Amino acid sequence: MSRTLEITSIKLDKTMDKNLEKQQEAATGDEENGGGAVKRRGHETSALEAATHLFKGSVGAGLFAMGDCFKNGGLAGATILLPIIAVMCVHCERMLIRGSVLAVERTPGVDFLDYPETVEKCFEYGPRPLRRMSRFMKLVVEMFLCVTQFGFCAIYFVFITENLHQVLQQNGIDISMSMVMLITLLPAMIPSLMTNLKYISPVSAFANVALLFGLISTLTIAFSDGPMPSIAERHLFTSASQLSLFFGTALFSYEGIALILPLRNSMRKPENFSSRFGVLNSTMFFTTALFIFTGFVSYVRWGEDVAGSITLNLVVEEVFSQVVKIVAALGVFLGYPIQFFVMMKILWPPLKRSNNCAQKYPITMQVCLRFVMVMMTFGVALVVPKLNLFISLIGALCSTCLAFVIPVLIDFVIRAQVPKGLGVFAYIKNILILTVAVLGIVTGTYQSIVEIVKEFK
Repeated sequence: MSRTLEITSIKLDKTMDKNLEKQQEAATGDEENGGGAVKRRGHETSALEAATHLFKGSVGAGLFAMGDCFKNGGLAGATILLPIIAVMCVHCERMLIRGSVLAVERTPGVDFLDYPETVEKCFEYGPRPLRRMSRFMKLVVEMFLCVTQFGFCAIYFVFITENLHQVLQQNGIDISMSMVMLITLLPAMIPSLMTNLKYISPVSAFANVALLFGLISTLTIAFSDGPMPSIAERHLFTSASQLSLFFGTALFSYEGIALILPLRNSMRKPENFSSRFGVLNSTMFFTTALFIFTGFVSYVRWGEDVAGSITLNLVVEEVFSQVVKIVAALGVFLGYPIQFFVMMKILWPPLKRSNNCAQKYPITMQVCLRFVMVMMTFGVALVVPKLNLFISLIGALCSTCLAFVIPVLIDFVIRAQVPKGLGVFAYIKNILILTVAVLGIVTGTYQSIVEIVKEFK
């Protein structure tokens, strides 16, 4: 019996892979058609452009928070756990892609389904008792995506403001944090009006250069600022409460799952996205190595004093440190339209379908919606008391559900459609992922809220 289950499971995996290979071309994810299910359009991106977007979607504020991440996880603990989390993320992203491909195969006239539509269709085509949950599951995913992307955008404002505020104060410009944030508002509006990933590519590429410059410069200063402290002075492992904060920060840093389907389906050759040495695996391997190196060096250098962004640990009196803070802030700032793109892609289609004005004046209404949403992220950023704690909260609550829980549920539903399709190995593997996810959600969310309440007091 176990041998039969194993063979059935293997056949199911092979069927998924064949379907994945068949889907050669897909949509750019242009918002104008709405609903996530769109026809193929122009402006296809190359593998390099897709990798650029995915890299930028994973190395924003989270990259500079790696010092705090290692402080909460410990040198040895974080070094061991980060690759494990990365492998789990990639595996779940591949399950999401497979679910999307199979749903497209069964949906006539559709070339592309985004994350929420994929979940809806997978449940709609699933076992009969689960079909009535399809619309609800789609709404759940849309809610988590909106909250996550909204949180990312707000955190980006905070990151930029904290770095610029230090530089301005050092140069005798004594203005409040709120005023500094207001200064960044207008520049944030301009790139946020772009509605196609193809047009955002130059912005994303420049943001990557700025981020890498800021990171390399920060680490160079860390190495050159006297002898490095001994590793023995740092914690190798930490307490359970700190590990929960580590988990949230780590999940926040791997924040690109919302971009997986839009990026894959915007490519000229989508099959190259998730191949063995394709965009997904290559980019995530490089990203994880960068995270580990950055976090390890930052925690060894600054120890328990490491800030939510390692650029805040640089001596602001030095001119070069000021340049680094500004360039790093610019790199994160230019990642704003990438995260904003995903949020708008969810909000705009249903608004357009249900509103006559949006149908009659689509451009005007979309610009108005974008303006309102930028202002809302700006407003939330004004009341964020602590960057690192909100990073942990968003990561623990929303990112964990999107990265782990939903893809596993999709895999369960897909395999349940095939007789004996859920093999023993797949069942145990999915249960383990869900167990890790639930522990991370409960402990991470609780600990983050406790720390945030302390900050408000």
